[in-house]
Amino acid sequence: MAALAHWAARHPEKVAAHFPAQGVALTYGALDARAERVARWMIGLRLAPGDAVAMLLDNRPEYLELAEGARRAGLHWVPLSVHLRPQEVAYVLGDSGAGLLVASPALAPLAAQLLAEGAVDGRPRVALGEGLPGYGSYEAALAAVDLSVPREERPLGQVFLYSSGTTGLPKGIRRPLVPWADRDKPMWDMSWKTLYGFDESTVYLSPAPLYHAAPHGYVQRTLSEGGTAVILPKFDPEAALAAIERYRVTHSQWVPTMFVRLLALPDGVRRRYDLSSHRCAIHAAAPCPVPVKRAMIDWWGPIIHEYYAGSEGIGTTVVDSHTWLARPGTVGQPVNGVTVHILDDNGRELPAGGTGRIFFAGGPRFAYHNAAEKTAASYDARTGWATLGDLGRLDADGFLYLSDRRADLILSGGVNLYPAEIEGALTVHPDVAEVAVVGVPDPEMGERVHAVVVPRPGAAPDAAALDAWCRDRLAGPKRPRSWEFAAELPRSEAGKLLRRLLKERYLPPIEPM
Repeated sequence: MAALAHWAARHPEKVAAHFPAQGVALTYGALDARAERVARWMIGLRLAPGDAVAMLLDNRPEYLELAEGARRAGLHWVPLSVHLRPQEVAYVLGDSGAGLLVASPALAPLAAQLLAEGAVDGRPRVALGEGLPGYGSYEAALAAVDLSVPREERPLGQVFLYSSGTTGLPKGIRRPLVPWADRDKPMWDMSWKTLYGFDESTVYLSPAPLYHAAPHGYVQRTLSEGGTAVILPKFDPEAALAAIERYRVTHSQWVPTMFVRLLALPDGVRRRYDLSSHRCAIHAAAPCPVPVKRAMIDWWGPIIHEYYAGSEGIGTTVVDSHTWLARPGTVGQPVNGVTVHILDDNGRELPAGGTGRIFFAGGPRFAYHNAAEKTAASYDARTGWATLGDLGRLDADGFLYLSDRRADLILSGGVNLYPAEIEGALTVHPDVAEVAVVGVPDPEMGERVHAVVVPRPGAAPDAAALDAWCRDRLAGPKRPRSWEFAAELPRSEAGKLLRRLLKERYLPPIEPM
């Protein structure tokens, strides 16, 4: 990005990113130099503008230099989740057409399995450091780059994100390259700077994996403004608080599961750390239970901002703490000129208070890579409005409230039941840390409500007590008919609940042919 070169020239010794796990403080000057070497190496591999490179990496400094190098080389870089199974990685490599794979030594077993199964045949592959069996050495490759040869002008590359695949195979979003003539233009709509106050003084904490859209995007935005990112290897609640104090963090981003785990810390631990520098905490990715968010605002103050959006980029709603406290549960109103509409299953627009599928109008169009049918399913044929597949409602003033994804609805006895509503009633129980509600097959009702509960540490709730709790808060059809207690819930690394993994436990066995 032209911005990185600008900041490297302006203050080369300023730290662009701290990586506490590796003990690395990466300066703008060092990041700029390494990214330039990466770009020349990739061009030397005869990767043409628009080609893709895949990155199978944990949170480490090389992630930033590879992304920026790919941008300068006019390539699409494809961040791969470290939790994907070999067949899922193979699918993304094939679907994206990646012409290069870069792997981390921390992922040696997965890298070896990909090699053994032939998933990386026919494309260059390297591993960071001195390499892995069957993979070349990344450091040796960069050391061989000739920096004396002028680099050709190319369009700027773009990140090529894939969905987490919570409802099937991952879906890719491949955006067009940025023409060379537009290299100095902002890469994003700059209203986010006004909303959240990012600038050169920003110290941004990323407690989540960089291969996800939001952590990746906000680290990139921090660097574009000349700020400093603090990138943790993974989320740990106390380590996150310690990082805020140590690095005087000003901005951060979270998902609701992280809030739950932060709130579960003993009071003494929560009070141990100085959080006075922290002035903006952003959260998204999943609906946040009202009691959880209220508790976080009570603790951190009205610095918490929420948004609702998706990698597809079709529209965004935002809400600050003060507005949320006046309308608990809302994810706000749309920004950047888009509007929100709620449609029923027949495509009719619903009035205020009606729950249906959420559509954005007036936003940019998108297309899933190699998936025309999935793209078409995301648009209303009559109006051209776009949806992420979520359900919600608008109040009389146009504030949006989320319900669930359409795929998560429970149809019991002909009645639509919303898991989020049931989960919200159970989350406030003093013995419940987390809960997931799914529909499981029932011979009489079609589906019945099943609750999977994670108890708070030291608590031992039983089904009878929880059922009594629900009787006081939920109508009869909404009450769980069966219960399960678990140590944790299956979630994606972005914090999204993987309901399909819970539901699959109760599917009837497939009869042999």
